[in-house]
Amino acid sequence: MLNAAARRFASLPTAAKLLLILTAALLPIGAGLTWLGESGIREADDALRGRSEDQAKATASAIESLIARNALALRVGAAGALRNYNPDPCASASQSLATAPAISNRFSLRDADGKLLCTAGGFEPKDSAPMVAPGDIRAWIDPDLTEVNIRVGVVGGFATASLTREEIRTAAQTVGSDVPSIILSDRKNAVSVIGPADDSNSLTYLSLPIANGALTARIGFPVSRITTRDRVVLLLPVLMWVFAALLSWLLVSRLLIRPLKRLQQAVTKFQPGEKALDLPRKLGPSTEIQGLRDAFGRAVARVEDSEREMADALDGQRRLVREVHHRVKNNLQVVASLLNIHGRTAETVDARDAYAGIGRRVGALSIVHRNHFAEMEENRGIALRPLLAELAAELRAGAPEPARKLAVDLELETVNTTQDVAVAVSFLVTEIVEFAMLNRPEDPVEISLRRTSELTARLTLSSPVLVPDESERREKAQFERIIAGLAKQLRSPLDRKLGRYSVDLPVFPPL
Repeated sequence: MLNAAARRFASLPTAAKLLLILTAALLPIGAGLTWLGESGIREADDALRGRSEDQAKATASAIESLIARNALALRVGAAGALRNYNPDPCASASQSLATAPAISNRFSLRDADGKLLCTAGGFEPKDSAPMVAPGDIRAWIDPDLTEVNIRVGVVGGFATASLTREEIRTAAQTVGSDVPSIILSDRKNAVSVIGPADDSNSLTYLSLPIANGALTARIGFPVSRITTRDRVVLLLPVLMWVFAALLSWLLVSRLLIRPLKRLQQAVTKFQPGEKALDLPRKLGPSTEIQGLRDAFGRAVARVEDSEREMADALDGQRRLVREVHHRVKNNLQVVASLLNIHGRTAETVDARDAYAGIGRRVGALSIVHRNHFAEMEENRGIALRPLLAELAAELRAGAPEPARKLAVDLELETVNTTQDVAVAVSFLVTEIVEFAMLNRPEDPVEISLRRTSELTARLTLSSPVLVPDESERREKAQFERIIAGLAKQLRSPLDRKLGRYSVDLPVFPPL
């Protein structure tokens, strides 16, 4: 495993190696220091959060004490006023409340049936609902969202008072003046005592039940968070690693990688035979890279000399092959001419037909050879479309007198194939066209060539002469054997249908 890791490390680029080395050396130290600093800040934040929660609980207790004092004082004053049956019970209750500090003197009294008896301190009468039993206490947020209503039950009726936001704020600030948000709420309404009425994203809120769960005090307090400056200080060791890695990468890139890439681009753009290799002269201060550049120049010069010699030898070989093909083509034409001459001087019809048949096959081979010679420079094989067109014209020109009007219809696509396939195709077409001109010269022959896939094409020959013959003549049987043999040379089964023979040919992909 160690050997495999060493091999992988050795295969990495130089900049990647430096980055891995610096990472292994500096990153653990930086990560450890960052973790220690973050742990210290987190502990400090936890301590501040605990102190803020304690202050929030003390603020809630102060508000609850204010509500409890007012409820107790209101119960005592209302009980005395209603028990003595005073003509002005609110005045009697106000005298009792005046002796208690920090007690609201704004209230109303109702009898046990909920009938309003009197009000004090400019208090706005509230609805008689909910009815409160003697000894019970109710608290809720006033619908105008500016006060907290308190209702206490006594014997003979109940009393209702209100605490304003200012009174609640004063009580809350007795334990801490830096509370940024206090929101009191019941199940329906909420009143903002300090700060905004909605939650702020910059505060953390703590919800505490007060007034026996009738109200909820939602107190917001700021919590210290890691600032950008703290993060920068924490990340200084990591930034040191990043700076060292970037500096190393920059030096290696400018002094080593960039000159090597310029040298690589110059070598990649070089095309043998077009122009001389142009290597950059300025490749930085590294003498080793300059020596590498000079070595490249010498190696390319030797390669160019060797390729020049090989090109000269290849050109000579090409001229020799061209001359051989030219002589073979001429020899085939001479043979075809001799056969034509001997056929005209033959004494019997059978001899003349034999000479003509042999001449047509030699002519077909000559046409294939001539097309192969024309296409060998492009190395694309033999184009079947011009070959079959020339072959059809040659067969009609050399046809016997009764078949001079034989029609050969061509529907050919442009496909290229090898010389072996072209020879077999030429002989196949020659055999079928010759058989048609000797047996059914008045009927046309249709030749179709269509590409069926990227690597195959289908050759189809249609003629009435290809209809099965019930007489099974010897010439027809020999013709069928020859056609089957040529199809085997094409390595494709011969598809025989009524009046039509088809065979698949291997061809080159289209350009």
